[in-house]
Amino acid sequence: MKNLFIIMCLLASVGIQAQTIKGRVMEETEDGEVALPGANVYWVGTSKGSVSDANGEFKIKWEKVGKLVVSFIGYRSDTIEVKSTDKFVTCTLRSGEQLDEVSVAARKQSTVMSTQGPLIEQLITGEELCKAACCNLGESFETNASVDVSYADAVTGAKQIQLLGLTGKYVQMMTENMPNFRGLASLYGLTYIPGPWMSAISVSKGTGSVINGYESMAGQISVDYKKPRDPELLSANVFTSSEGMYEFNSNFSIKFSDKWSTMFLLHGDWMKEAHDGNKDGFVDMPEKTQYNVMNRWAYKDDTWYLQFGGKFIDEERNGGQTSHDGHAMIDEKYGLYKIGIDTRRYEAFLKLGYLMPQYENTSMAILVNYSDHTQDSYYGPKMYNAGQKSLFVNYIYQSIFGTNPSQMYSAGLSFNYDKYDEDFRDPVFNYGEDISTDFINMKREERVPGAFFQYTGEFLDQRFIVMAGLRYDYHNIFGSIWTPRAHIMYKPDEFTSIKATFGRGLRTPNILAENSYLLASAANFYVNGELLGKNPALLDDLKMEDSWNFGANVNRKFELFGRTLNINLDYYHTKFNDQVVVDNETAYNKVNFYNLDGKSYSNCYQVEVKYELIPRLEATLAYRYNDVKTTINGDLKRTPLTSRYKGLVNLSYFTNLKKWQFDFTTQFNGSGRLPEQGGIADEYRVASRFDDFQIMNAQVTKYFRLWSIYAGCENIGDFTQKNPIVNSHHPWSDTFDSSKVWGPLHGRKFYIGLRFALDRKE
Repeated sequence: MKNLFIIMCLLASVGIQAQTIKGRVMEETEDGEVALPGANVYWVGTSKGSVSDANGEFKIKWEKVGKLVVSFIGYRSDTIEVKSTDKFVTCTLRSGEQLDEVSVAARKQSTVMSTQGPLIEQLITGEELCKAACCNLGESFETNASVDVSYADAVTGAKQIQLLGLTGKYVQMMTENMPNFRGLASLYGLTYIPGPWMSAISVSKGTGSVINGYESMAGQISVDYKKPRDPELLSANVFTSSEGMYEFNSNFSIKFSDKWSTMFLLHGDWMKEAHDGNKDGFVDMPEKTQYNVMNRWAYKDDTWYLQFGGKFIDEERNGGQTSHDGHAMIDEKYGLYKIGIDTRRYEAFLKLGYLMPQYENTSMAILVNYSDHTQDSYYGPKMYNAGQKSLFVNYIYQSIFGTNPSQMYSAGLSFNYDKYDEDFRDPVFNYGEDISTDFINMKREERVPGAFFQYTGEFLDQRFIVMAGLRYDYHNIFGSIWTPRAHIMYKPDEFTSIKATFGRGLRTPNILAENSYLLASAANFYVNGELLGKNPALLDDLKMEDSWNFGANVNRKFELFGRTLNINLDYYHTKFNDQVVVDNETAYNKVNFYNLDGKSYSNCYQVEVKYELIPRLEATLAYRYNDVKTTINGDLKRTPLTSRYKGLVNLSYFTNLKKWQFDFTTQFNGSGRLPEQGGIADEYRVASRFDDFQIMNAQVTKYFRLWSIYAGCENIGDFTQKNPIVNSHHPWSDTFDSSKVWGPLHGRKFYIGLRFALDRKE
């Protein structure tokens, strides 16, 4: 630690002493001024510049020239005078150019790649979310090349994220930079955030910052909710689809004074029709009802910033066999095979920040997030009832070394608490074995206090930035945890950024909570080859999952025919030292969990290109290749149900004055391996791999002054996975399996919706 301190002091001593100017770029619209992300800001006659972030904010080193140029393709540039004593400046650009009395609307960036800091981060704005139906977080990535979302099984409606070719449990899910949707909420948490509630989604690849904990292994996804101080006073969204789904969302804010404000957010969705499009006797999507309510408060003055609030979710899912139209074969002894999942979740959060006026560039904050989640569920003869209480507390102190704003540090303390109470019934059914079917109870408490330190240094006129962090946590079950992470960015010019990231991530496996969808099959759960239903103490034998991640990113912008061509290149390598392998292929009637004995890794390569082909027509093209392998039962194999590649083409066009908008997306999904089925009879054996397939989606939006109407079609080609359930006509047999899902389960879907938004008048 002494050597580390000396290094930090040396870095601070060579930092640039120049004054940092901060500012914001705004766009002038009919309804007022709004933030303009992605605007170029540079000093007249130099190549020293910056780019505004998702909030329109930027920072730049003071130069004696004293004149800043602010520009954006399709907007009128502006030049502002800046003094060395200025700390914050604002510039407003017009959202179109006047040409012969004809107004030409300009296109804003709806997805912004961060070039301000060393983290490899992409921000999905609210405008991008409106390109598709986006009923919830799980449907927010249809136009995103980095994140995949797919169904985990064919009957429960559970969805899983994939990032860098790895499943969602290796992605740290956060709401406003606070870890959330862990454990019991990991499978269905993507549906707990309605799309209209979100103002933006931040997707970062790699291990992320040590400030947010040690659990990020493949990346972080953080959702920003709409805030009480936002310009939006009232909004509403009504949605319905050809599948019989109905949804209503609304939020409204009240501003009591310049300091106090509050917002209420309401949501309800209903899916009451049973569909069996593939005629296998099971409903393709479960019937579902969800009610979701949130209230948040905000206070802000010159030195204090406070946010607090609460959220409540009530959800019921019912699926399984259906007797409609006589598709299901009803067992004479046991009847229909049914599935039910009832969930209640309470959340509360607090964020308190203090800007210390007596110390320049110094602040402190405390973040608190609490959740209480209960889930009662049954899957045919199997039952899983569980509760989880979680508490996350994070204290952050941020300051600079000496008087140099280019040399910053963050230090703090954290505490994470999880209490699990799980009742599990996993009968060995119809196998001819005499094994008790009684409930077993599993209780576990995790207490993890931690401390962290993170250094951020800017050199060479902010063209070279280093972020290095280290955190120490003590887990009451697994002992000491050290998590080092580093991020580097170099900007040779204002159009190019090169980033690299390296770090460690760890997480506690929750095999029941994270894999409960596998209960919708005949296979029983085993740990290290022994039946879990007879000995719950087997869970104590599993180690923490441990991985190292290395990543690199190159972002380059070119001016081509008066418009910006943006090229983004990625490479990431994730290596597991310890991993809990989910082996459901060595034996067809067993799901065996055990720690890795061999190699497991992921290599992910991606290229993404954005360009405005003609005025107001933006194209995004992307290609990603996944090389993901795991040692299963002694053999290194490609991870099952993972496509080798993914391609994406997204076209977005709006007419002059943005009266109409047209969006079209095609996803190209590559082939992959299916799990083997050791010992199963040939008549029930599925193929060893699945083929390439494509999914096309389209949406048309008509804008009016205060409201808009949108209509679209998902899965235009009506492609579905054939026979997604193994032996669906005999679900009470030992060969029934609904987990081998690799493609869409429902066919062509039409939808229509109405949005209304009213901004407050200051």
